[in-house]
Amino acid sequence: MSQSQPNTTSTAYFQSIFNCALKAYKQKTKKDLATHPLATQLQSCNSASAILAILQGQVHKFDQSRESDKRWEKWLGPMVNVLYAFSATLGEGVGLAFSPAKVIFAGIGVLLIAAKDVNGSKDALASLFERIEHFFKRLETYTEVPPTSAMTDIIIKIMVEVLDILAIATKEMKEGSAKKYLKKLLEGQISKMR
Repeated sequence: MSQSQPNTTSTAYFQSIFNCALKAYKQKTKKDLATHPLATQLQSCNSASAILAILQGQVHKFDQSRESDKRWEKWLGPMVNVLYAFSATLGEGVGLAFSPAKVIFAGIGVLLIAAKDVNGSKDALASLFERIEHFFKRLETYTEVPPTSAMTDIIIKIMVEVLDILAIATKEMKEGSAKKYLKKLLEGQISKMR
């Protein structure tokens, strides 16, 4: 008798993948995104603009310079829109009970909080977020077509990878080796996304 393969389109399968990613995030950062106050705030958002407003609040805590809005807006707005569209695609496609995009937004907020008092972190983070945003912009066309099971599987795995990048960056930020790590990350991990 052959063992049946898991149905890769099942909600349980996707929740399992994402739950493993959340567990790995918690191990790396000592933060539970599922219960983090920022995640709770984001879960009640029902539009990309509401999520953007919350993240802009985190940016203002992190970067209070005059150029802050323009500097961070160039990647934050497009990234929120694409991730929110991915989340809608996934939710409609497989009926997920969670919002992977909102968890990623919480991860971005937690990273901004961790970077607040780290010298030289603004440029490194801006570069990291810019590359993630460019990557998601290239995938934006996939939000405009009905999702197939293979496409849904790929989108979930992409979101898991982004969550892993945020976890590692947050951990390194807390340990004070963020600048060196983010440079190495930009050269290595992000190039895998191309």
